[in-house]
Amino acid sequence: MHDWRTVLGEVVASQERLDRTLAALDDAALRAPSPLAGWTRGHLVQHIARNADSYSRLLEWAATGVVTPQYASAAAREEEIEAGAHLPYDELVADARAAGERFVALARALPEDRWEARVAALQGWAHPAWYTLYRRWREVEVHHVDLDAGYGVADWPAAYVRWELAESLPMLRGSVPYARIVVTGPDLVVELGGAGPELRGDGGELLGWVTGRAPAPHAPVPPWPYPAATDWSEA
Repeated sequence: MHDWRTVLGEVVASQERLDRTLAALDDAALRAPSPLAGWTRGHLVQHIARNADSYSRLLEWAATGVVTPQYASAAAREEEIEAGAHLPYDELVADARAAGERFVALARALPEDRWEARVAALQGWAHPAWYTLYRRWREVEVHHVDLDAGYGVADWPAAYVRWELAESLPMLRGSVPYARIVVTGPDLVVELGGAGPELRGDGGELLGWVTGRAPAPHAPVPPWPYPAATDWSEA
């Protein structure tokens, strides 16, 4: 685990960049389609807000020991997003900012000895409370790009790119024809095994390929995101 304060600082910086992008939009922009099929930008903003609340529930679980699911169900998650996606611009943007702030406040208040407490993703896999910070970092960075409002894969911070590739690339073992992936900027080498060729590329470009947020000049990859690379269920 990285020091949780360092990761939380990255989450705060990501939210601030997102807030600046949203402040430059208007109501008409939020009604326009996003790159995600069936979702407007308003749906994305509402998802980002409700996602923050879902991770706040996981931090409450960690703090109290009382099981508090991330979402009641997958269907409830979708209903919640649809219900709020059509709110006026000012309400949507203020809600996204406030939800992010609530999550950060809960993280700052979580006692040090509760960061190892186990919580669970909607899909059922378990992880320590500190991994919630990484999951939120991912959501804000990736969906910021999905807004298609001037923030692209080249704008992802190097720290996020390195962490996400270190998490995601090992999960491609057996799914792509490469024996090794060499990342430049930030430097990272991931051994996938086998006798295939080496794939080399810029970190932002490779992460765009893995996440489906940029053109795919390489072999197809399984749908992303993947479960955490570490299995904590028996730890």
